[in-house]
This record gives sequence, C-alpha cells and structure tokens, in this order.
Amino acid sequence: MEFKGLVITGIGTDVGKTVVSAIVAQALGMDYWKPVQAGDLDNSDTMKVARLTDGVNCLAERYRLTVPASPHQAAKHDELTISPNDFQVPSFDRPLLIEGAGGVMVPFNDQGFVFADLLQYWKFPVIVVSRHYLGSINHTLLTLEVLKSRKIDVAGIVFVGDENSATESIIHMKTGVRFLARIPIADEVNQHFIKEQAQRIAPHLNGIVS
Repeated sequence: MEFKGLVITGIGTDVGKTVVSAIVAQALGMDYWKPVQAGDLDNSDTMKVARLTDGVNCLAERYRLTVPASPHQAAKHDELTISPNDFQVPSFDRPLLIEGAGGVMVPFNDQGFVFADLLQYWKFPVIVVSRHYLGSINHTLLTLEVLKSRKIDVAGIVFVGDENSATESIIHMKTGVRFLARIPIADEVNQHFIKEQAQRIAPHLNGIVS
C-alpha cells in the first residue's frame, strides 16, 4: 500500500511529541502538519519543527488558539467552534506527518468530538510517544486500548528518556505493540541532535512506510 501519512500522538502533554515528530519527519523525508496549536503562538510547535529540521516542509496550522489549554476550552475562549469538517488533510507532495494536540481523547468541542475521531477518519498509522513517570504505564495502556478499540493501526511506540525495562516489558506484554525507538533526553535540542537521532532511528522505521 502506498504510504501517504503518519500521525504522532502521545500519552499526554509534555512527553516529547514535537521532538519525536521532528526526528521522524527528518528521518523519512516527510512534510509536517500540526492542525491545532493552543497557546505559545510566538514559538509554536510548527515553528520549532521548522527550526530543528532541514528540508522538512511545515504546513500552516488549521487553528492557532491563543490560550494554552484543551482545544475545546481554548477555542471557546477565542469564540470559535471546532468542527470535524475542518480537518481535511491538506494536499502535499511528500508523505505527511501529523502531530496531534495532547492525547487521543483530547476534546475539540463540547459535542464530544475528540482527537481519536480524527484518527479514525484519516486512517493513517499512528506512532505513540511515551515517557516514563509515575502513572505512565496506565496512560500508555489506556492510549493503546483506545486505539485498539477503534481499530486504528498502531505503527509502534517510541519511548523518550532512559530505559525502564520494568515499565516497557509490561507494556509490550499487555499490548504486543512494536518498539520503534528510544529518544534520549538532550541537554540541548538543536538541528544537530535531530539529524543525529533521525539517522540513528531511520532503519527502524522502514517497516512502517511500506
């Protein structure tokens, strides 16, 4: 099957989705799109990926919300209503990497529209980003359970930070989800770091693009 797109989601906020998105887009020669940015408009995730990568085309966000909050709350603050019809995938010349906002059950409006609904609509494989902290096993398993229940294709999981074999082994045992890569915590995340990690993990990503 022709490879057209890939989605990066996380088990929650601040787990490293944007850095992983930059690395994967660099490794696979993809375009990048984050449909919803809530807050940090002067240093958005799209701006970060553009700055950290070389040759990755970053598409404009569909929504740029002013408040760093759940999209449904931020949109309400900006007197906007987010609709499922607002997320037609833009035309692109290369495979497209889409970065989600928050986790799979993040709400976009008050009518029950959540990010997982978009994953079902797009039908792109998903990479889940996990980071070790107290409670991360629960958050990771819940994320994978939602994706499984909705029959969304999970390409694999990326762990950010040092190895935690006790955590990782139980996640693998419970889900069987493929381990794709581990991204270290860097003292400084810059273009050199992104390129270095992209070269390192590229061989492990080949199976998800066929």
